[in-house]
Amino acid sequence: MTIEVEGCDTIPKLFWHQVKARGARTAFREKDFGIWQSTSWTEYGERSRFVGMGLHKLGLVRGEVVSVLAETVPEWLYADMGTMGAGGVTNGIYPTDSAKQVDYILSDSRSHFLFVEDDEQLDKFLEVRERCPDVRKVFVFDMEGLSDFTDPQVMPFDALIELGRAHDAAHPGLWEKLVAASKAEDLALLVYTSGTTGPPKGSMLAHRNVIFQIMNADAFVPMLPNAEQLAFLPLCHIAERTFTTFLPLRSGAIANFAESIETVSENVREVAPTLFFAVPRIWERFYSGIAIRMKEATWIGRTAYRWALGVGLKVAEAEIAGRTPSPLLALTYRIADFLVLDNIKRAIGMHRIRYAGTGAAPIAPDLIKWYRALGVDMREVYGQTENCGIATGMPDRIKLGTVGKVAPRTEVRISADGEILLKGPHVFMGYLNQPDKTAETVRDGWLHTGDVGFVDNEGYLKITDRMKDIIITAGGKNITPSEIENQLKFSPYISDAVVIGDRRKYLSCLVMIDYDNVAKFAQDENVPFTDFTSLCRATQINALISAEIEKVNREVARVETIKQFRLIEQQLTAEDEELTPTMKLRRKFVNEKYKTMIDSMYA
Repeated sequence: MTIEVEGCDTIPKLFWHQVKARGARTAFREKDFGIWQSTSWTEYGERSRFVGMGLHKLGLVRGEVVSVLAETVPEWLYADMGTMGAGGVTNGIYPTDSAKQVDYILSDSRSHFLFVEDDEQLDKFLEVRERCPDVRKVFVFDMEGLSDFTDPQVMPFDALIELGRAHDAAHPGLWEKLVAASKAEDLALLVYTSGTTGPPKGSMLAHRNVIFQIMNADAFVPMLPNAEQLAFLPLCHIAERTFTTFLPLRSGAIANFAESIETVSENVREVAPTLFFAVPRIWERFYSGIAIRMKEATWIGRTAYRWALGVGLKVAEAEIAGRTPSPLLALTYRIADFLVLDNIKRAIGMHRIRYAGTGAAPIAPDLIKWYRALGVDMREVYGQTENCGIATGMPDRIKLGTVGKVAPRTEVRISADGEILLKGPHVFMGYLNQPDKTAETVRDGWLHTGDVGFVDNEGYLKITDRMKDIIITAGGKNITPSEIENQLKFSPYISDAVVIGDRRKYLSCLVMIDYDNVAKFAQDENVPFTDFTSLCRATQINALISAEIEKVNREVARVETIKQFRLIEQQLTAEDEELTPTMKLRRKFVNEKYKTMIDSMYA
């Protein structure tokens, strides 16, 4: 099977082909002093080329690893394409990682060069550099705060660009030779898993893995040539890398870089993307904001919202069932959209959306239905780092509660114990330095995903849970906690939840509240509090969360009801060990850290 896009079988070849073909067209934008500034494909290519040539001048050897420790900024892309173009292997490190984690990943990957964003990220390396002897040079994107700093191992990013420019001028045609020397089976990038159950593992992805996904993606993601996207999730995660870096190599979609994760809501309204991918936590945040606004609206506003949403839900349910809405319903929906729904979409920046994707973690089906009722074409995709991102997705007809149908040229099989197995050209090369883990994960070409599920009679894949997360109660009942947790997170007051109950006589739950919404509730109800902890300990807040849990309890089987709960009395961020960088609670870590609190629910 030939795996090529535009006649190219590696990422650098495709990148350089598109740089020459697209020229002055906009590749991406970033906000500078309040104004969105455009970068053309020619400029994108030139800066990446000079990065690659600078690395070559400094001794980068084909196959050596170059790490990037930075937020989602354009320089990340220059470092990425420059590294791969020069024959190196790009590895991303989450900007929220601690110095200890940076040490582990640099050592495990045997990185020879490191790009860091600023002085804060540089400090992490300097703290551990004695334990990272392989790192020869460190490049800093933003030198603000380092004007008086000098270190022979540290070079400003701009100086690397100038070094590469000079090296390129002295060796005409060398860059093209380096790009042409890349091979489909070569290691292209390392992606370290977020480590929900232990130390991160370096997943090795070949050029052919990525090119296959770029070729295959239009089965589920429309290749809109003038699409506007928002780039904000960590680029070291395969999902964001796919949507921001790789898919535009085929589609030409324009990435707009958010100023920060805190400004996503503001930036998405400014950009009004036509294509938007986000993890469930972001979609839940948008929904919670609207839900709280509706609670505070006038009686007329609330009534209009309920009516319009009701109309939207009828249309969404008809579409999900494969039916065409009646002419009367379609007309009523247009009126509801004009009067109410369009304003809601504009409030969250979704009024121009053509495709809204969600993945990387489970999402509540009711949340997808809510967005579809607004007129936002939300579709779930499923995949893993180990299969380079996309394994299944929703075709023309979506089916709630499933993750869609298997991608073209991909095989899916359910093992005897219910595990989902995948096979195809997207299956990774294995885990770096861990042959035993690789042998456990890939057997006879089949990727063992660790997810439990089944394929229904229409060919849609249903995931019930992670194998390691299935709860078996003391009474022998099998419970899939993720479905209950998703329903709990549909509440605007609950940010995350972990259901407990393995080998226990009933289910309990640890809850992380949505601080902004709960604090607003407390202010409206005159509940006194001084900080996050005191808010969690307030009797009225515990009653509020109890009521939200009871709503879910009424919708599940008796054996699945939550009998006890406790609030995590700390406002968690991606820098806390409880959360992965993609904002998923680490179940095993949470169970260990809060063991005393959990045991108290069974005393």
